[in-house]
Amino acid sequence: MFPHEEKLIRERLGREPNEVEWAMLEVMWSEHASYKSSRPWLKLLPTENEHVILGPGEDAGIVKFDDETWIVVGIESHNHPSAVEPYGGAATGVGGIVRDILCMGARPMALLDPIRFGPLEKERNRYLFEYVVKGIADYGNRIGVPTVGGETEFDESLDNYTLVNVACVGVMKPEHLVHSYVTEPGLKLILVGNRTGRDGIHGVTFASEELSENAEEEDRSAVQIPDPFTEKLLIEATLEAVYTGKVKALKDLGGGGLTCAASEMAGKKGFGAVVYADRVPLREPGMTPKEVMISESQERMLFAVSEADIDVLGGIFEKYGLEWTVVGDVIEEPRFIVYWKGEKVADLPVELLADVPTIEWEMEPYKAEKPVETPEVSFEKAFDLVWGSPNILSKRWIWGQYDHEVQGRTVLKPGRDAAILKLNDEYGLAFTSDGNPNHSHLNPYHGAMGAVAEVVRNLVSVGAEPLALVDNLNFASPERPEVYWSFAETVKGLADAAKAFGLAYVSGNVSFYNEVAGIPIKPTPVVAGLGKVKLEEIPEMGLSGGLLIGVVGITKAELGGSELFARLGVEGGFAPRVNLDEEKANAEGILRAIRKGLVRAVHDVGGGGIAVALAEMALSGNTGFTADLSKVPTETSNPIEVAFSESHSRYIVTFPEENLDELKTMFRHFRVIGKAGGSDAVFYWHGRELLRKPPEELRAIHESLPKLLGEEK
Repeated sequence: MFPHEEKLIRERLGREPNEVEWAMLEVMWSEHASYKSSRPWLKLLPTENEHVILGPGEDAGIVKFDDETWIVVGIESHNHPSAVEPYGGAATGVGGIVRDILCMGARPMALLDPIRFGPLEKERNRYLFEYVVKGIADYGNRIGVPTVGGETEFDESLDNYTLVNVACVGVMKPEHLVHSYVTEPGLKLILVGNRTGRDGIHGVTFASEELSENAEEEDRSAVQIPDPFTEKLLIEATLEAVYTGKVKALKDLGGGGLTCAASEMAGKKGFGAVVYADRVPLREPGMTPKEVMISESQERMLFAVSEADIDVLGGIFEKYGLEWTVVGDVIEEPRFIVYWKGEKVADLPVELLADVPTIEWEMEPYKAEKPVETPEVSFEKAFDLVWGSPNILSKRWIWGQYDHEVQGRTVLKPGRDAAILKLNDEYGLAFTSDGNPNHSHLNPYHGAMGAVAEVVRNLVSVGAEPLALVDNLNFASPERPEVYWSFAETVKGLADAAKAFGLAYVSGNVSFYNEVAGIPIKPTPVVAGLGKVKLEEIPEMGLSGGLLIGVVGITKAELGGSELFARLGVEGGFAPRVNLDEEKANAEGILRAIRKGLVRAVHDVGGGGIAVALAEMALSGNTGFTADLSKVPTETSNPIEVAFSESHSRYIVTFPEENLDELKTMFRHFRVIGKAGGSDAVFYWHGRELLRKPPEELRAIHESLPKLLGEEK
């Protein structure tokens, strides 16, 4: 909390807050809880379209899938905790986002885990990586919620740090919706689940400042302790309670603990709350009221219920072996009052906790883009560098540790452009996430637009009509003028791209202060998207012998921030530009082609460019191909640029020759570049062979572990 904020609090309160009140205020006025630096900009994001039932403002957003089915979706970061204690930090990140979905009245259905680390050459980064993955795997597997996709990337700006974002979707019937706020006084507040301990105290304030070099020793107490078995019981008990229709409001206890949950639940519609902190079941002796009110111990839920329904709901909680206690009341007066053993230890106006003034920091544009020549490099060397990059390698060695089939809904598994979850006999939900910090570092605006465009392409590539988006914005300190400028540019890019597609953001998360020892991360917006797909229309991704290979979209010499430039150590260049008209037209054309049965396989062109996309399709279909890159619709005559450019709005499709004429009429830029089949993957340039590799050699590299992890992993 800043000195001017402390002064404002004293003026608004008319006195000096006591120790318990200061602790509660510090939690609620933290960046992580209040969004005080980001709120002015987040207003730019579109939050409504014909699919949105509930946009931002509660624990998760809700999207209409059909008349009987709503989808609940949210995304959270657990960056600081995971950088300090990777196993517990990542596991409790999963637990927290699952409870966000649960407290809307939905059954958590699937997870995505966009995660990022420093280079694996360094032991500390390997340690963070290994235990973040283990934390996600153990927690998700034990609660029976499948991890069906995500991203894993490595970048030097994350040395000694990690970005752990987790998205979750749930499914519900409209009649089971529960809001996170009360609409009447006189209700009882029931705390259900784990006992409260000293773990996670000051979790949100610790997440609202930079980490020091000694963070592992200094901040470990701010990281919560995971207990997936209690979470599983909490999921089942909460849903059973919700299905009775007797739950008036529901919130999970995440950041800010009981202070945040109770004050937001009561205060949103102008009511207040009395909390009897000494009634809270404790895990540790000698805890103070301050510690009880701000502890972020996990696997706890706060229910608001009518007094007459306490015994019925209590019986449900007891059936699942969960401890429950009436810890407070909702009152008419908009005050937040805390008692401890009969003594009033806090008494604040609710709006002082909830109404936190915004801060707009100084901005200073920076220029990371500069003209650079594409280096002279042989095609084979360029391909080997990119294909062997840890960012391009198959992540099977990671998602193989996750149970991605529990609940039996997973139709398309990890490794495709998007996962698909079966919702009924006819339709499935597509779910995917994307971000590109290298593009965003060069140009935050176009990097953000590119993340949205990539999500749309991934959804469309599996035959899904995009429905809605969520965003997780990972940045360094907003007090740095260049960081705050990049944040504002990012939000503008996210807004413009979503509007062009008619999409809305239904939920999101902002994580600032992501830096260690004064080294800021690159701007890293992560976007996740939902889509609706007819199960019988899902295209393949693999090549099939005898089919023609076509490229949709135009390739430009856009290698700034590309995987090739990263592997060659080339800085600068220009981030790929998003042409929203072309992006939208191509996405609509691909969906039409899929629905008309004109294409057999579809894969979007993303990181690594056309060369990587073709090689991935060869492995997926277990067959070779011939492709003449000189036939790609392009503005450059350099085969390296054509093969490895990361221009947007591009897809690779395969189809029988009789569909060629119709396909040509559907896209502004469309060319046949080759044919699937044969025992080798062969790239040509004007008929001259550039590279020939058998698919088994491509697979051996692609599905290998990064050498630095060692074979024993």
